Amino acid sequence: MSDISRRSMLSLAATGAAVTFADTLFGTTIATAFDGKPAEAFSLPALPYAFDALAPHIDEQTMRIHHGKHHQAYINNLNAVVAETPGLKGKSLEDLLRGIDEVPSSARQKVINHGGGHANHMLFWEVMSPQGGGEPAGNLAKAITRQFESFANFRDQFSAAAGGVFGSGWAWLVVNHGQLEILSTANQDSPLMKGAVPVLGIDVWEHAYYLNYQNRRPDYVKAWFNVVNWDQVGKNYAKAIR
Repeated sequence: MSDISRRSMLSLAATGAAVTFADTLFGTTIATAFDGKPAEAFSLPALPYAFDALAPHIDEQTMRIHHGKHHQAYINNLNAVVAETPGLKGKSLEDLLRGIDEVPSSARQKVINHGGGHANHMLFWEVMSPQGGGEPAGNLAKAITRQFESFANFRDQFSAAAGGVFGSGWAWLVVNHGQLEILSTANQDSPLMKGAVPVLGIDVWEHAYYLNYQNRRPDYVKAWFNVVNWDQVGKNYAKAIR
């Protein structure tokens, strides 16, 4: 049981989502195996903040549709493919993605699409906060400076990666062989499939920003940095390098 208050638990329960907050690399989890435990079914986590809490940088309607429609659809489809494919039931989400080559070919692309979509969004919600923005501190800040020379250089390179995704996809800050690295993935491909551990990610599918920014993806990326939860990213980094 986490330290979330009884009042907060009641509030979350009122949204219809039964949620367990766990101290895992990917933050909030519900019946998933980012903590290494198998799940009977994957479920939608409640947001750790109100739908309008990230405004004006990310608007309420976008958050409601993105979380309740898009993320839920990935979960529904993932549960369906797991249920119908022998050998997948009971596996953790991380195991499915890290071992994607072992998933039967008939189900592999579905697991990539929907399992990746679920995993990617789990991280996405957690690395944003109404109290976000600014710059990282501590060991993460030192690692960013060591790898990219400065936070400003990192931000520019990360923004370029996000802006350079053709069509739909993600930009990531990952730990790969103990080092920070910026990479991008298409569609809902997960860095876990590449053996990397994501610590920060931005969704650049149009549904993540189009209501507010239309085709101005660079404006969305710039605004998104105002809600990045660097405390959580720092925790993700600390766990990834262990």
